Amino acid sequence: MTLPPNVLLDRIGSRTARVGVIGLGYVGLPLLLEFVEQGFPALGFDIDDQKIDALLRGESYIRHIARERVAAAVGKGLDATVDFSRLAACDAILMCVPTPLTDHRDPDLSFVEQTTTSVAEHLRAGQLVTLESTTYPGTTREIVVPILERSGLRAGHDFFVAYSPEREDPANPNFTTRTIPKVVGGLTPACRKVAAALYRGVVTNVVEVSSCDAAEATKILENTFRAVNIALVNELKMVFHRMGIDPWEVIDGAATKPFGFMRFTPGPGLGGHCIPIDPFYLTWKAREFDMPTRFIEMAGEINSSMPYYVCQRLLEGLSQRGLGIRGAKVLIVGLAYKKNVDDDRESPSYKLIEILQRWGAHVDYHDPYVPRIRATRHYPQLAGQESVGLDGADGYDAVLIATDHDGVDWAALLAAARLVIDTRGVYRTPHDKVVPA
Repeated sequence: MTLPPNVLLDRIGSRTARVGVIGLGYVGLPLLLEFVEQGFPALGFDIDDQKIDALLRGESYIRHIARERVAAAVGKGLDATVDFSRLAACDAILMCVPTPLTDHRDPDLSFVEQTTTSVAEHLRAGQLVTLESTTYPGTTREIVVPILERSGLRAGHDFFVAYSPEREDPANPNFTTRTIPKVVGGLTPACRKVAAALYRGVVTNVVEVSSCDAAEATKILENTFRAVNIALVNELKMVFHRMGIDPWEVIDGAATKPFGFMRFTPGPGLGGHCIPIDPFYLTWKAREFDMPTRFIEMAGEINSSMPYYVCQRLLEGLSQRGLGIRGAKVLIVGLAYKKNVDDDRESPSYKLIEILQRWGAHVDYHDPYVPRIRATRHYPQLAGQESVGLDGADGYDAVLIATDHDGVDWAALLAAARLVIDTRGVYRTPHDKVVPA
């Protein structure tokens, strides 16, 4: 007999349902805090005991999440642990773990599989399990459900399964976890009903779709749309540079059209955990259906090539001054993938450093949000390198602007620098020191 949802729905309605959030990073921590703030008993899970210790002390390890907010949540009962056996005490389990790519740009679902296996070991009847990690359509049904059913329980009968993609945008002043609409799809209608009810307890607008597959495809579409349009403006930037036209002026002009145009801006490449990765999940899955995704793959090629284009512009700028790249001193401004955050995941700055070092340059970086490079999957050799101050900018052959943090005194930097490679349109007035890139 199919398990009726009434018991869990009653607990959700009375805010007595205990919510467990697995993965306390840029997605999981804001979600956990939101549940606590809205009156739910909530328990965070992570394999990083340093994160757990920080939370229990009321401290934040993510810059745009205020320490005061974490401390207040602890005062309201927020708990966190590395002990996954405590999953059995949760009524709803939300998985917010990474979904990276392999070195060959194939989906790496190892974090999802390992986490789901841990959930299955402690699964009990009546629980809701939701995946929030961005992935290809079919992941919940084809990967998550079979692992959970190793418990001997049947998905959609003994427990509920749903998919609801995260939509976090760190440091966005206009939208928060609570105000960003939440898409929800369930394995069955009852699963969707329970999951939607849970999220309505913390999110102002829940959008229900017909299935987990449809919800997964929704997130893939969102990020592919951004990747393709960013690739378009990146390609046009290169074309307009060759024509002697300022691409930022063109974008500003086009953006005055009140309909039929959406503003996207070029840069040194894609960063963050979503846009550089998610379209390739769809490309990989489409091969199973004998469907080429030429448009997506072309956009990926353009965006992946941008760090090389930027380095070539740097090479040209040095050459015009009678300098070569080998032995040149280069200062990269910005390691975070976007302004005013400490998130350096998939940042194009890492690729810029790698290319320039391979060409023989000496490279330092400045970023007040990332004072020290942490160990990364693809650039372990950079771990431990520390941010340098901008007061020594005049000692570098070139300064390369990769991230336009608001806190930088750009006028002072231009005055001190010998050569500036500007990938973000910081300097809109032509200057003999500035090479747009």
